[in-house]
Amino acid sequence: MTQASFDATAARTRCQRYRRRILDMSQRVSALHIGGAFSCTEIVDCIYNALMRNPGLSSPDTFLMSKGHGCMIQYVVLEALGVLTKADLDAYCTPHGRLGVHPDYGNPGIEASTGSLGHGLPMVVGMALAERGKRRDGMIYTVLSDGETQEGSTWEAVLMASSLKLSNIVAFIDNNDFQSLGRTSETHPSLYPLAAKFDAFGWETAEIDGHDPAAIYRAVSTRKGDRPLMVVARTTKGKGVSYMENAPIWHYRSPNKDEYAQAIRELETQA
Repeated sequence: MTQASFDATAARTRCQRYRRRILDMSQRVSALHIGGAFSCTEIVDCIYNALMRNPGLSSPDTFLMSKGHGCMIQYVVLEALGVLTKADLDAYCTPHGRLGVHPDYGNPGIEASTGSLGHGLPMVVGMALAERGKRRDGMIYTVLSDGETQEGSTWEAVLMASSLKLSNIVAFIDNNDFQSLGRTSETHPSLYPLAAKFDAFGWETAEIDGHDPAAIYRAVSTRKGDRPLMVVARTTKGKGVSYMENAPIWHYRSPNKDEYAQAIRELETQA
């Protein structure tokens, strides 16, 4: 299902460009979920540009952003693929725009309205079961936040996916250790170790550096494939901009002009 090879250097260049695009958008709106978008940038890039076949409106595969508050990165990737337009993104969160702070079903490339955390994986299970029922080979990809693993509906879906042997599910947890304004490992320490929980529920699991494009690709391309896959990706909230990294205030805030200029300078050094 995956590409035979993956250019990690090109992926890093794309991710730098995506983060800059989000920063540019941040100068036209009062607030956006920039920290959570930056933490899963490399994951979403790999899904669209290496894992999904023919990414775009005609792909046989599906991507659902379960952590809906991270949709800025999905929007900019869809713009790069030509699914969304520059005008769509420039009108983000404006009265005349169609892109909101969370994904809305009906917009191009958006498979479900998400953002009520814990609802994404149950929908993914339904989609995967429907693919099997229709005798199609579509893969269902999703990205969850670690915070939404606190929801019981997530674990009901985890149980069902393995019980139904839905091997056409590839899920990532954006494990940035933050839920809004606090560390998840401090508010819910029993969640950890996360991978062991999914392994106990019958999933194939992998743990990786979620900012390493090659590791993300390798975790999926080398899977056994007889069970649903959960990739627990260690990430940093606000990754790429020093003053945003692991700073809870950047869960939902736009940088001012000085902060924007510093962020752009830092990203340029990473290109």
